[in-house]
Amino acid sequence: MQRFEVRRRQAYTVSLLRAQLVLALVGTAGAFGLERAGGAASFALGALVAVLPHVFFVQRMGIFSSHRVRGANRLLRAAAGKFGLTVALFTLMFVTVPPSNPTFFFSAYVAVISTHWLAPWLMLKTRRTTD
Repeated sequence: MQRFEVRRRQAYTVSLLRAQLVLALVGTAGAFGLERAGGAASFALGALVAVLPHVFFVQRMGIFSSHRVRGANRLLRAAAGKFGLTVALFTLMFVTVPPSNPTFFFSAYVAVISTHWLAPWLMLKTRRTTD
């Protein structure tokens, strides 16, 4: 039972990351169609600011590692690191590379973060009932 749960979490994580990357690519292409390079760059940066902390969180939680330590302390540290990385990336983006179109930047960030709401649809293939 535990092995199935680990595989289910790994499958969900891969599906979520895939959905986030597809959303980022489609959104960047749409922004390029609307506002050319400036809009596409803003959308891509917003998606990057959303995806990188998620990847950090997954790595920190050890979802794909064979040595798994469970506990609230690991979750708390991973969430705190994700929050800190998000703040650092926002600061870095606005100080070094201000987005040419903040609407696309924040739209991309919110859209990528909102993909967690797609969890029921992402898990349809891996859902299994016990008899």
